[in-house]
Amino acid sequence: MIKLYSYKNCDTCRKAKKHLNEIGIAFTEHPIRDTPPSVKELAFVYKGMNNNMTRLFNTSGVDYRKLNIKDTLPHLTVDEQLNLLHSNGNLIKRPVLITEKVGISGYNREYWESAFTDSK
Repeated sequence: MIKLYSYKNCDTCRKAKKHLNEIGIAFTEHPIRDTPPSVKELAFVYKGMNNNMTRLFNTSGVDYRKLNIKDTLPHLTVDEQLNLLHSNGNLIKRPVLITEKVGISGYNREYWESAFTDSK
């Protein structure tokens, strides 16, 4: 089962959904603000993003700046960062795609297509 965590007012999320529909990928959509990915799912995405935590954070978001996350992150463990992301879906770079084989944060058409080559 393929999951897509997205935000309805996000242009990038709309592009990602359109892309999935165009290539015939069935998915279940989850509102990232209301039901963020679980800590386990975020850990899977973290590994899929080459253990680069900054690629999971929405660094241009209001909450990221308002909560001064940039200065806080270096003092948090990976588990604490994952729990922080899970506690506030606005902090997560969207959309988030989770398949059986890959977890991706953010949308890049070419990267997503390569992920589906193996997960169809």
